[in-house]
Amino acid sequence: MTAIRLIARPMLASMFVVGGIDSLLNASPKVSKAERVTEHVPTLAEKIAPGLPVPTDPATLIRINGGAQVAAGLALATGRMPRLSALVLAASLVPTTYAGHAFWEEKDKSARAMQRIQFFKNISMMGGLLVAGVDTEGKPGMAWRARRAAKDVRREAKTLAKQARAEARIAKAHLT
Repeated sequence: MTAIRLIARPMLASMFVVGGIDSLLNASPKVSKAERVTEHVPTLAEKIAPGLPVPTDPATLIRINGGAQVAAGLALATGRMPRLSALVLAASLVPTTYAGHAFWEEKDKSARAMQRIQFFKNISMMGGLLVAGVDTEGKPGMAWRARRAAKDVRREAKTLAKQARAEARIAKAHLT
């Protein structure tokens, strides 16, 4: 791991660990804002995974999101499964940002400005997480490896076909 990744990952993860712990310990004050998102979770979960028991209580869903942020934040900070943890954090930001920073619904100008700043801060963090989520640390990614393997298979198939034709010609020559 390069020095920049060693420093940047914990910096990026820090807000999620702190915010996730706060959500775990203080879910109740967030319920009123979260309800705009949590009311859709059971319906969405039923479409994705029918029969899966999904909590409907907003405070429980806030705690689940907070727990995911703590776990993925610690994983990202320590470099364990950094791509997966960054993508989990990016996904956790979607409901958090929509529910918590709906600046377009604020009537007060100063409150709207503050919520807009927080909204775009979260969007910026999501961008950083998406970059971290595709960072292969200079190693070939799965897509490159798959393309390379397909190319190798095609090349080997051509070689084998060429050899088979040559051997068929030799066999034909011996038979005639």
